[in-house]
Amino acid sequence: MLLCFSFRSSLLMLSLLVVVVVTTTTTTTTTTTTCLAVSFEDSSASQISAVTINREIRLESNTTSIDPHVLAPRRTYRKDPFNGLKIYTGGWNITSPHYWHSVVYTAVPFFAIAVIWFAVFGVCLSLICLCYCCSCQREPYAYSRIAYALSLIFLICFTLAAIIGCIVLYVGQGKFHTSTINTLEYVVRQADATSQNLTNVSEYLSAAKQINIDQVSLPPNLQTDIDQIQNTIDSAAATLSNKTQDNSKRIKNLIQSVRLALIVLSAAMLLLTFLGFVFSILGMQLPVYILVITGWILVTGTFILCGIFLLLHNVTGDTCVAMNQWVQNPTAHTALDDIMPCVDKATSEETLTKTKQVTSQLVDSINTVISNVSNINFAPNFVPLYYNQSGPLVPSLCNPYNPDFTDRACTPGEVDLNNATQVWSGYVCETSSANGICVTMGRLNPTLYGQMAATVNVSNGLNEYGPFLVELEDCTFGRETFMDIQEMYCPGLREHSRRIYVGLVMVATAVMLSLVFWVIYGRERRHRAYTKHHIEADNKQHDIGAQI
Repeated sequence: MLLCFSFRSSLLMLSLLVVVVVTTTTTTTTTTTTCLAVSFEDSSASQISAVTINREIRLESNTTSIDPHVLAPRRTYRKDPFNGLKIYTGGWNITSPHYWHSVVYTAVPFFAIAVIWFAVFGVCLSLICLCYCCSCQREPYAYSRIAYALSLIFLICFTLAAIIGCIVLYVGQGKFHTSTINTLEYVVRQADATSQNLTNVSEYLSAAKQINIDQVSLPPNLQTDIDQIQNTIDSAAATLSNKTQDNSKRIKNLIQSVRLALIVLSAAMLLLTFLGFVFSILGMQLPVYILVITGWILVTGTFILCGIFLLLHNVTGDTCVAMNQWVQNPTAHTALDDIMPCVDKATSEETLTKTKQVTSQLVDSINTVISNVSNINFAPNFVPLYYNQSGPLVPSLCNPYNPDFTDRACTPGEVDLNNATQVWSGYVCETSSANGICVTMGRLNPTLYGQMAATVNVSNGLNEYGPFLVELEDCTFGRETFMDIQEMYCPGLREHSRRIYVGLVMVATAVMLSLVFWVIYGRERRHRAYTKHHIEADNKQHDIGAQI
């Protein structure tokens, strides 16, 4: 029987030794691999937003890839387990299964730990139960005060470590959730703003088609071009907004699910650790054994979550590096289109050209009316051109573009689009309600002034959106957005995902060791009680014998 008991103890210690050695070795390997994969990303938490990114940028700039559509090729240079362990060379691309396969490969060590822990500890528990069931007689106990004290000390230490790990995990998941949601909302706001600006341009172009200044309107061919470009603009705006919203919803759903899983896990582990400690101290064997089996399964799941969050941590780093590289060389039709697509360059160029053409045409229409109607003193028989124009001549409107649509400076005597309506208001006369003839001095009747003011408003609106369309043309809006994400959000995302990863490792390891020491401490506690009982019984018999 003593041999059977020693066998059970040896099995338990063997399982502890195997799992600890494997955990330490694999975790070290994982940490080394992760550091290489993220270019020494976690060397210092205070330097994560500077040193890490700079090293990754230098590594990416030295890559031999010449395809600008492949983002972060060096950082994503990993083995693909589903492609014969060949190196994945497709760069950052969240829509590519091979990219995800290569990222999953970085988390294999933790999945291996989960499998080894589940198998080894499960076999040991089975053998211990089998040996216990075969033992019908109580075996003699050997009690050691040192073993009892050490088991209690280790039990307390690992319990505290598990509690600290649960706190780190809970705080980390909260901050990671907040950082991720803030990042997504920022991307959605930027995409919505861009989409709204495109819609505004389309509305201004639509209003331009309705412009009629004293029976002078845009040429029919230009109105047809406006219809075509409106369709293109509306399609681009809808695609930008819808794709961003859809991706944001999918990512938010994933984040909410991960957050719920982490909250439930941290609460379960905290409760498990507390109850296991209390039941062990009180010597309640059956509840301890039940918690050991429960913890055995939970620890396995926690190691799997460690691998998943290491995966997410690497994806976050890949995304930040991809954004960094794209900022240096913005290109349409890259994998970043799945986050916030860049408007097609041909579409933005065509839109910019048409807005300049329409603006220039509207200004020419106003100036034609000013030169040929308002500033000429017609005879009364030239109706409807005559409305008793008189007084100083109306200044012409400044055309902001040359015939080749390059920027043009205003000449003296011209009024700018920004203050034209205010200047022209001084040239408006009062008219007779009967025939619309001016009864006071002025060269613009209220109707003509209203038409000119509406035209100026449309022209000014199209002109003001010129810089925005230029930013669309060279993807400046995307570059600025990703630069802001990289500078303001990436450091937090990477740091908080790392904290979750560390918290999970702490919880899994501490609870794993606590499970073992629950059993070891329970064994030492029984030994102590058994030895104390037999010593008291022996003393009692000795006293009885002495009295006799």
